[in-house]
Parts: sequence; C-alpha cells; structure tokens
Amino acid sequence: MPRLVLSLDGVVLKEVPVAKDRTTIGRRSHNDLVIDNLAVSGEHAVLFRSGDDMFLEDLGSTNGTTVNGQPVKKHLLLGGDLIEIGKYRLKYVAEGGEGESGAEVDFDTSQPLRREFYSPSPATIPVKQPSAAQTGPAAPAGATIRILTGANAGRELQLVKALTTIGRPGYQVAVITRRPSGYFIAHVEGDVFPSVNGVNLGSAAHSLKDKDVIELAGVQMEFVNPGPA
Repeated sequence: MPRLVLSLDGVVLKEVPVAKDRTTIGRRSHNDLVIDNLAVSGEHAVLFRSGDDMFLEDLGSTNGTTVNGQPVKKHLLLGGDLIEIGKYRLKYVAEGGEGESGAEVDFDTSQPLRREFYSPSPATIPVKQPSAAQTGPAAPAGATIRILTGANAGRELQLVKALTTIGRPGYQVAVITRRPSGYFIAHVEGDVFPSVNGVNLGSAAHSLKDKDVIELAGVQMEFVNPGPA
C-alpha cells in the first residue's frame, strides 16, 4: 500500500497509509492527514487515484504546495517524490517499496517546437522517468507525437521517456505514460480536458492507438505508433 512519510527538520513524525481513493491533507481536523500549523491551509491538498496513477492536487492553498522543489497545482506522483507543505515534508512511498523519484530532464530550448509549443514561460518542463522496478518492462519504444496544427505543424516528438509532459503550464497540461500494455494519456492541469478523436477524456487515463488525434492547448497532434516491424 502506498504511504506518506511526514517529517519536520529531518525528523520523521508519522507514516500515513494511502488506503483511500482520496486522501486529504490540511490543518482542519476532518482531514485524513492533519498538519496543525498556521502555514498549512484548512484544506490544503489531496491525493487521489485515477486508474493506476496517483495524483497530488493543491486545493487553492494560501502558501502553495511543492514537489521536488517545484510549485505544483496538480502532479502525477512517483515513488520517492518529496512534497513540501509549509515547513513539513511528505515523502511519497509507492506501493511495493521506496521507489525512486524520476530524473528531471529539461527539453532543449534551442528547438522551436519544444520552446514555443510546450511552454512559453518557463521554457522547460520536467520529464520524469520512473525506475524499472516501478514500471516493469516498458512498452516497445518508437512512438511519436506529430504536430498537425499551429506554428510547429509537421514537427515530431519521440516519446522516449516513461512519462512525457505536454501542454502549457498554467493553461492545459497532460501526460503520456509508457507502460507494458502500451501508451496512455491523462489530464493533469487546466479547466478544459484534452480530447482524443474529438472525444473529451475527462479525468481518467485513456489508452492511445496508432493514428489517434489528440487536441491539447489549442493544438492538434497525431499519436503515431506503428508497433513492431
């Protein structure tokens, strides 16, 4: 069972199992994890499941929530991620063990596609790659995203990581994950959900197939995965 390890100034205070589909964090007593500190909002953040994934969402808190040092509104959690709320730290331990937080890789901002399409400010987006122990055997590599509309039409992005974040932070963001059973897309941030072949995805992860057309942040793109030769 996944769990949260709460610490302050390096001292572990408690461990909280994440047994429910929604685990709330905040200062008020009705939360699943109560942190009685004025820097923590009454209803500060929530962990929730979406399919096989676990997300952290900030609930409009006064002082915000960070993961691995980066402010987040909604974040797909990986084992080993460090959540900071006020002066408190919460380590997310994935089911089955400690796991490792994925490495952050900045997109090369010298490429127009990666600078203009993904994020005008900031210009880089973290891409996290879980350890093999977390993900199991990876799906066959070779899938790409081909941009169909906008200034970058015709350009392609290879999906070489286990998890690739696409979109515009603060507006609309989704993640494409590479699993043993194939590729999946899930909504992360924004009031409007992405669509695949004209169908709104909602909050659930959606399996991608060759030639699927994704619409995200006002841009249409095609998922290309010819599979094994």
